[in-house]
Amino acid sequence: MGTKKNQVQSVRKNQRSYLNKDFDAFRAEMVQYGQIYFSEKINDFSANGLAGMFIEMAAMVGDNLSFYLDHQFNELDVFTAVENKNIERLVRSAGVKIRGASPATVNVDFYIEAQSVLKNNDYVPDINSLPIIRAGTLLAATSGVKFELVDDLNFAETNAVGKITASYVTMKTDSNGNPTSFSVKLTGFCSSGIISSEKFTIPDKFTPFRTIKLSSTNVSEVISVIDGDGNEYYEVESLTQDTVYKRVVNAEYDSELVSENIEMIPAPYRFITSTSRRTGSTTLRFGGGSADSTDDDIMPDPSTVALPLYGKRKTFSRFTLDPNKLLETRTLGISPRNTSITVRYRSGGGLNHNVTEKSITTVSVLLTKFGSSTSGSTISAARASVEVSNPLAAQGGEAAPTINELRSTALAFRNSQSRIVTREDLVARIYTMPTNFGRVYRVGVRDNPNNPLAAVVSIISRDAKGQLVISPDNLKENLKTYLNQYRLISDAVDIVDARVLNVKIEFDVVLNATANKTLTLQKVNNAISSYMKIENFQIDQPIIESDLINLILNTQSVVSLVRFKISSLSGTIGTNEYSSESFAVQANTDRGIIVPTPGSIFEVKYPKDDIVGIAR
Repeated sequence: MGTKKNQVQSVRKNQRSYLNKDFDAFRAEMVQYGQIYFSEKINDFSANGLAGMFIEMAAMVGDNLSFYLDHQFNELDVFTAVENKNIERLVRSAGVKIRGASPATVNVDFYIEAQSVLKNNDYVPDINSLPIIRAGTLLAATSGVKFELVDDLNFAETNAVGKITASYVTMKTDSNGNPTSFSVKLTGFCSSGIISSEKFTIPDKFTPFRTIKLSSTNVSEVISVIDGDGNEYYEVESLTQDTVYKRVVNAEYDSELVSENIEMIPAPYRFITSTSRRTGSTTLRFGGGSADSTDDDIMPDPSTVALPLYGKRKTFSRFTLDPNKLLETRTLGISPRNTSITVRYRSGGGLNHNVTEKSITTVSVLLTKFGSSTSGSTISAARASVEVSNPLAAQGGEAAPTINELRSTALAFRNSQSRIVTREDLVARIYTMPTNFGRVYRVGVRDNPNNPLAAVVSIISRDAKGQLVISPDNLKENLKTYLNQYRLISDAVDIVDARVLNVKIEFDVVLNATANKTLTLQKVNNAISSYMKIENFQIDQPIIESDLINLILNTQSVVSLVRFKISSLSGTIGTNEYSSESFAVQANTDRGIIVPTPGSIFEVKYPKDDIVGIAR
């Protein structure tokens, strides 16, 4: 009997399946198992029977366990994770800093009316009536977007021969034609990221790695963090970084050639920043050490980490260490305690900040500084005469990166290891440039035919309407400076503007007799417009004609496609302004694939006008 029983158990064990993954598979396996081994005791395995109820309960438990096991496994990979908090964690672990919307930048012309004086037999603007327009002056565009002057504008600045450096033209003259006043102009660099200040009270309690959260969203730059004792906290890449570089004004003889020096300074007070993609808020995390500690070693004195012995025991077996004491080392920086923290930062940004040219015309807050000898009436007249205008549109503003953009950047960034070796490293580094320097919308990289060690980087930006525009020169300069610290010494990177190829799509279709022509054409146009959205295209990405044809033929009520044509648009057509780049569609079409010229990107700029369909 024992041998037979063992054989039955062996058979039962061999018949078990561990390949079931869902409810139906679990239930089918258990019903089959019951019918084989328990048919003498239970005959009814239907869903309405008692045995069926227990089988379905067990199948449901197995199904739930299988689901959550798969879910948790998927959440370990940035490309399969679906929970926002896990995606953010994986992106950060790859080394990518999540950013909010980036601000736009623009050069704004400032005009001031200045009285004329006769100097060396020549009429020139009176320097005593010219002010310094201070950084922080706020301007407003007609759309309501605010811009802030980044650096001071000194209208009274003179060169080596005593002539003012600002340009000026005659504004008013007397009866003899002599100038009585001049219009003096200087150009200032402005950003739509506005400076704010917040103050935080820190209690008298040591908290390692203390965090504070800023109230504004889309913070692009933390300008300064200073506590109540005057200690300045420096932003670092990681809390293990104990030195930073500082800009110092050069007061030596060569100051005209080198205006500032770079010095390396210690940073015992430091912090890192992190931005939540879900809320857009920015958190500052400080170090884990105590300012009361004076340790200079990697580890504190072991005698200070033992727990105190209480009572009157004369013998004991071993010492017990307090792990909290190990956090008070200053190796990872100092945590603020019993003080106040004042944070100045720049926030704001988005596509709508790319305002059009000549739209910044209002001075909301004017900050000026005049000489001590300037009269009150002169100051009032000069301030009242200030006018502003932006000759070019603001550019560089961009929305916060999407989930898909973060996913694609994370893997390439993790593999780059803080240096640029491959194309993927270069693209990842460009997309993760800090937002206060502007943001590139699309990047294309190709080999330089004239230099095997050089790469040609094509970049493009977007305006407030979401349409492609040439990236501003300031963005290119910032990108050049940013990339220089990561590239290999033997490599070269040429940054150029991507060419925008505007196209028009035309088609004729035959519909069934009962179809609504207007509604059907609208559906087809919407499908093509969604496919041709600029969010779906990269630089050097071709257009696949068969994809568009399938969209048309798969639309309900469409019987056949009679004509399909893609053509190029350039210049001014009616009231629409297109790119100046012309493109020979037929010459660049190979087996239904329209290939752009190197460093180009396709765009359907005006879908309502550039997608034209005829129904028969």
